[in-house]
Amino acid sequence: MAAELVACLPALCRALDRRVDREFPHPKPPEAQLALLRLVHTQDGVTVREAADALLMRPNNVSALVTQMVGLGLLERRPDPADKRIAHLHPTALARQRVTEVDRLMSAHLTEVLRALTDGELDALGSAVGSLHSVNRLLHARTD
Repeated sequence: MAAELVACLPALCRALDRRVDREFPHPKPPEAQLALLRLVHTQDGVTVREAADALLMRPNNVSALVTQMVGLGLLERRPDPADKRIAHLHPTALARQRVTEVDRLMSAHLTEVLRALTDGELDALGSAVGSLHSVNRLLHARTD
């Protein structure tokens, strides 16, 4: 089962990315940027260190990613009032719009595909989603 998941999940993501790439009217942000944008979108004001921990990335890699994204107008880096060495990350209006648009396209494509599944397949997939969340939590916990 582990080998099947390792093969299936990235292939699913690539297929979805290709569909979105064809319809997204802007250059689609790379997956690392999307992951950071989604995190900052849900945890407005997160620090680089907190983002690195949440995304299982090195802080220097997140910092470089933030610098790129600030340059692209997707993120704002605001200094902490108490400690100027710490920066808090905030999505720009452009970032919120792009993430919402990408997520809407992804959801639309998945919804279309899900409509083609049988009731039994949908039930099995619904059960699997909860299990996948558990696997994700356990994998994150083991990297700490």
